[in-house]
Amino acid sequence: MIKPFFRLILVLVLFVTACKDQEKTAKKADKAKSTYVKDNYDKQEVTIEMRDGIKLHTTIYSPKDKSQKYPILMMRTPYSCKPYGEDKFKTKIGPNSHLMKEGNIIVYQDVRGRWMSEGVYDNMRAYIPNKTDNTQVDESSDTYDTIDWLVKNVENNNGRVGTWGISYPGFYSTYSTIDAHPALKAASPQACIGDFFFDDFHHNGAFLLSYFRAVSLFGTMKNVPKDSAWYKLPDLGTKDQYQFFLDAGPLSNLNSYFEYEKLDNVITSSSDKIDDVFWKEIIDHPNYDSVWKPKGLIQNLKNIKSSVATMVVGGFFDAEDLYGPFETYKTIEKYNPDNYNTMVFGPWDHGKWASSKAKNFVGNYYFGDSISLNFQRDVETKFFNHFLKGDGSKNSGLPEAYVFDSGRKKWSSYDSWPPANMTKQDMYLNANQELSTTKKGNTKETFVSDLKRPVPYSEDIKTVFTPRKYMTDDQRFAARRPDVMIYETEVFTEDFTLAGDILAKLKVATTGTDADWIVKVIDVHPHDAEEQKEGMQDHLAMSNYHLMVRSEVMRGRFRNSFENPEPFVPNQKTAVNIKLQDVYHTFKKGHKLQIQVQSTWFPLIDLNPQTFVPNIYKAKEEDFKNQTHTIFNDSKIEFSVLK
Repeated sequence: MIKPFFRLILVLVLFVTACKDQEKTAKKADKAKSTYVKDNYDKQEVTIEMRDGIKLHTTIYSPKDKSQKYPILMMRTPYSCKPYGEDKFKTKIGPNSHLMKEGNIIVYQDVRGRWMSEGVYDNMRAYIPNKTDNTQVDESSDTYDTIDWLVKNVENNNGRVGTWGISYPGFYSTYSTIDAHPALKAASPQACIGDFFFDDFHHNGAFLLSYFRAVSLFGTMKNVPKDSAWYKLPDLGTKDQYQFFLDAGPLSNLNSYFEYEKLDNVITSSSDKIDDVFWKEIIDHPNYDSVWKPKGLIQNLKNIKSSVATMVVGGFFDAEDLYGPFETYKTIEKYNPDNYNTMVFGPWDHGKWASSKAKNFVGNYYFGDSISLNFQRDVETKFFNHFLKGDGSKNSGLPEAYVFDSGRKKWSSYDSWPPANMTKQDMYLNANQELSTTKKGNTKETFVSDLKRPVPYSEDIKTVFTPRKYMTDDQRFAARRPDVMIYETEVFTEDFTLAGDILAKLKVATTGTDADWIVKVIDVHPHDAEEQKEGMQDHLAMSNYHLMVRSEVMRGRFRNSFENPEPFVPNQKTAVNIKLQDVYHTFKKGHKLQIQVQSTWFPLIDLNPQTFVPNIYKAKEEDFKNQTHTIFNDSKIEFSVLK
């Protein structure tokens, strides 16, 4: 009989041994995962010559198993095909692990002028319709020429090609559908940029100052292949982004961050200095002009070949590219009604549907488990397999619109988007912080917009490359400021579901001649809301959580035209309409819907001087003045309500 003391020792030994065995097993699994691509794929690096003679670096991963033919899945990117060298392998290839493990030929390409490809880069290169000779090239022709080479030269391909990409690569996936090669059968633009005046760096004409550090990533040009970074990212020298930009003052004071010493093989405008091309485009072209319009891809989606199936993917909480995916889907749907065109929108921030994590958070807010993993297995893989390996019919088994209700935290399928059973409902911004379906009297509210104390977009003290978390941030910190106007419904006695876009129809006035207007739609949780067990910042609680569901800014000067800005007439009542991108969200019984209206959102967007100047990027210190703004109660929010 074993004595208790020795029994305890034995248990401890067995426990430690089991732990070590688990650790060994985990290490073996991690090692197997890290070498899977190398163990199962051959890697080839080639340069593919385009019609104008420029050669593009292309990396091809082909299954070692040659017993069958495989489709080609391609991503074109400005962010590098790394690692370079045929003996160096990625640890993961393709859109997801399922498509990697079941076998596909996976191709990556550095686009023209980036990394190891020849040529000169053009940020959001404009599409050229009706090309007349081989000197006229764009991303459509480069994609066509690449696909043509691949299907003719890569062994064991089945003659079918699919494209995918997230963010900028999503833009190239959309581009592949224009003047598409006959072998292109499926494209999945994901978080795809649609127009740089409304995506990423601009929102309705307002500059997203928080993206400042990312400008040189796209604006430093080179003319030779390079396998290491040739651009320089600004160092703010602080963790307090809000204070940095406040101290910097007018945008013109930031110019020095984009002028630095000449580097080898980098295109310069003078003998000793580099001027950032993208920054110059931004500061010299404040309006929607001949520089920005051609960069937009949305207006070129009117004649997509019916042989190309599209599945547009986006996140309802994507801070970077929300406009692009919605407008891409809607435009293809409108002008190409006979095409197979579907959309998937989930509770994700930028690109998180490609994550391998089981728990799905956006910022503080938890939406559920395995949401991304299930999408990869049950939707994305099914889409590509059907059109690249299956019969390719329109009967794919997938819905037209697969969308996640971020209030109920569940998926829904619809035959159209927005759903057919929709109705419009107006809610008025009444006095006493009331949001209701009727306008009550004739009232107005005023607030002072103080440019020395602008409203933060987040209460976090940090410096971020591109902000994402704020899309679900608790908005109580803003609701308690005097320069943020609040309008709120009564507590809902039954569920209230929004599905589709939101239009804010403001009636406002200002003592100045210019102003920005920001509208936020907020789900106010009840006081007794069940607490979230993990993922929440320590100083917050789910009790009374103010979840931002949607938000948008309109630079007031563009209220009537993005091409021709207009000043406000001081103290004159003026209409300002703001389209907020689509939502699918249920305000559950016991919750409230709140609207916040403000005129600064810093440093997410740059400060409007609040006096009209021809070009805000070149405004002087003396142009920036505090103003008093007025909101009249015939202002209303037009919601798309699901019945």
